[in-house]
Amino acid sequence: MDEHATSTDATGGGTAPARMQALHQGAYGPPEVLSVTEVDRPEAGPGQVLVRVRAAGLDRGTWHLVAGLPYLIRPIEGWRRPRHEILGLDLSGEVVAVGEGVDGLRPGTEVYGTARGALAEYVVADPARLAPKPAGISFEAAAAVPVSALTALQALRDQADVVAGQRVLILGASGGVGSYAVQLAKALGAHVTGVCSAAKAELVAGLGADEVIDYRTTDPVDGSTRYDAILDIGGNRPLRALRRALTPRGTLVIVGGEGGGRLLGGTERLLRALLWSPLLRQRMRTFISSENRADLEALSAHLESGAVVPAVERVVALGDVAAELARLERGEVRGKVVVAVGAAG
Repeated sequence: MDEHATSTDATGGGTAPARMQALHQGAYGPPEVLSVTEVDRPEAGPGQVLVRVRAAGLDRGTWHLVAGLPYLIRPIEGWRRPRHEILGLDLSGEVVAVGEGVDGLRPGTEVYGTARGALAEYVVADPARLAPKPAGISFEAAAAVPVSALTALQALRDQADVVAGQRVLILGASGGVGSYAVQLAKALGAHVTGVCSAAKAELVAGLGADEVIDYRTTDPVDGSTRYDAILDIGGNRPLRALRRALTPRGTLVIVGGEGGGRLLGGTERLLRALLWSPLLRQRMRTFISSENRADLEALSAHLESGAVVPAVERVVALGDVAAELARLERGEVRGKVVVAVGAAG
């Protein structure tokens, strides 16, 4: 067990749990409900590891958890208040303690992956959702990878079955998932068209997109070009419009979705896609990404080769997370925002 796990009680009556800084959410609401708070540091139990968090990533899913929207998530996350009061999922850091029954990780191993409560100086993690941090990648860059890049990889490889020579359209190419989808589709040998605002076109072109479309001046799904695969990331376009831009046997992959009201959010469109798909030659798919070591290791190979580079817009402190989540909600973020946590040893 890590030697810093406990501290001496000032009264001399034994030991008290060590403390740490964490981003706390006590209620649903706007990002202002968040506060940096001192809490007890967790300990690794059987089958778990304790990670000293060096950096953590933000994504739009984090905003949804803070807001408690759509209401459809509340049976899982808590009806009246969040069940998980420490925010965060993406992380990079160092293993400092290993629970009984854990193989392959030991104190000092630098890792990246996912764990609930990652926006804190320490977090308990499932080893199956961690992988060694890629060589030559900073903690900040590594923390920008897990959720967004895993989603992009699984959407392209497992859902769309993208192969070399195909044409791929990525709607929402400048965001967290989109920035990885552009690079991974290129790594698979596809011809990639990225869709974003004009202000973000330079970023998407720099990620390797063969073409960049400004959605404010050009309708990317008007049918003038047909694509073998379309990734609609966080969008709300009608399914009929998206199908118009697919080849006769093309695949639409819906990755999340916005709009649709406070009750269901974008899930209504996802359900309609699943109902329609068996009746069509075109495939319409949606999925929940899997956080797993094998796919993290696959991403590590792309990161170490330079085929994929995290598009980190900025690195902020824990106290700045509320403002950054507001920017995410307004669609202002380019690529990823990372939080530098950096617990002391």
